[in-house]
Amino acid sequence: MISGLGRMMGAAAFCLAGLASVASAQESSTNRVDAMTDWSVFEGNEPRECWAVTTYKESVNTKDGRVVAVTRGEILLMVFYRPNAGVTGQVAFTGGYPFAPGSTVNVNVDGTEFELYTEGEWAWPSTPQEDAKLITAMKRGSNAVLTAVSARGTTTKDTFSLLGFTAAVEDAEKRCQ
Repeated sequence: MISGLGRMMGAAAFCLAGLASVASAQESSTNRVDAMTDWSVFEGNEPRECWAVTTYKESVNTKDGRVVAVTRGEILLMVFYRPNAGVTGQVAFTGGYPFAPGSTVNVNVDGTEFELYTEGEWAWPSTPQEDAKLITAMKRGSNAVLTAVSARGTTTKDTFSLLGFTAAVEDAEKRCQ
């Protein structure tokens, strides 16, 4: 079993390496293989990887209790499958900014709470078991609200629709078996 720190470092390397392919695939849609309502499925070949991804439906940014306008990069919630690396359903979130060092991201799926650990601009559950629990909740849920704090102290609250999540995740998993 990989330690929490080892998983975090491995996930960070994986997420950072995959960021360019996710962003370019979304922009060009060349790797987009399917769309399930609010979720899309992408597939890459080198390395072999598949992912289900969506962007937010609503975003509220606050600082010192006041709503503020901020510039953020892409805000994405996704589930990755990378068979050659043993990744079978890893949830990842990028908030479009560097997270506050040592902070966590709160995930609320229809009243059930989860915690994601952060590294740079990425966040993910601490263990494969936590990934599985979160994915199960997301399959049953209608939306996920992710609350985080940026390195500049801004609190962000992003709401993601889970409409089409189950079909997209199952499709991504099947494509990367």
